[in-house]
Amino acid sequence: MTSNTELSKKYVELLKVINNRTVNKDYYILEVECSHDISNILPGQFVELLVEDTRNAFLRRPISIYDVHPERNTMDLLIQIVGEGTRLLSKLKKGDYVDVMYPLGKSFSIIDSGKKALLVGGGVGVAPLLYLAKKLQKNNVEVHILLGGRGNDNIIETSNFKKYGKIYVSTEDASIGEKGFVTQHSIMQESDFDMIYSCGPDPMMRAVAKIASQNNINCEVSLENMMACGIGACLCCVTPTTSGHQCVCTDGPVFNTEVLEWNK
Repeated sequence: MTSNTELSKKYVELLKVINNRTVNKDYYILEVECSHDISNILPGQFVELLVEDTRNAFLRRPISIYDVHPERNTMDLLIQIVGEGTRLLSKLKKGDYVDVMYPLGKSFSIIDSGKKALLVGGGVGVAPLLYLAKKLQKNNVEVHILLGGRGNDNIIETSNFKKYGKIYVSTEDASIGEKGFVTQHSIMQESDFDMIYSCGPDPMMRAVAKIASQNNINCEVSLENMMACGIGACLCCVTPTTSGHQCVCTDGPVFNTEVLEWNK
């Protein structure tokens, strides 16, 4: 298994917007062109975007790297509109520039060829899982992907995820897939996975981690703490671990659940 790590070289630069694709009324995908080689970006890493021309969103916005295209040196950022900052970023057009700090944080581990993985995402928590699924498939891992949300509008990008693994869906209102939370989906009853990866709301990840622990399955999660600086300076994203308090933006955002003090 390739352990998670971080790239030593960080960049802060204006990146050109190549495309701004609307997913639905709540989600959009920015494709930005980088001037540096991005082939070594790892799944689970993130960027920090500067929102300009506003006094109400002066802090950078942490955004997961959704996909990487080394052949054209661009990366995709899946963004949910949740406030003024992300709403203003959604107005960016092809040819505009956005101030980006990248790549940040530590990545998911890539399990060995021939093993079996379950990826569990809720809402915008699916964002770091597409690139992870792509990397796992490339490593000949059997990939299963469980996407959950309140309703049909929260289940996004299934056609992209289907390229890299078998898809399962769970919605609370039963508008698509099985009814209930992701942890109630029938695929969660299987215990032959070598690794479970998850990103989404904190209660969801805690429940997924509990199931993984009960079945002796290794589990990694990507935490979504507020990360204002992205470099461990502001300390607003610290989380308790078995090694003390750690910064999610530099020691994570990906953690093995064994080091998180969720069961205390």
